[in-house]
Amino acid sequence: MKEVLEYIIKGIVKNPEDVKIVELVEENSKVFEVFLNDEDVGQVIGKDGRTIKSINILLNALAGPKNEKYVLRVIR
Repeated sequence: MKEVLEYIIKGIVKNPEDVKIVELVEENSKVFEVFLNDEDVGQVIGKDGRTIKSINILLNALAGPKNEKYVLRVIR
């Protein structure tokens, strides 16, 4: 799932070489910390958080019946 997220994020940003994703496990969910260049943060979050919410929905849909929950954190 990390590779899918990385592919999506790199397709959105202006500086794909600066994208770094760290996968953590917290309680009942997997947390992906997305490190970005400062000028790409707004692009990934989107207006009112719509872009990042859509990516999160997509990841959770791809999880299917695994019952895994994914959380995204955008970090500068």
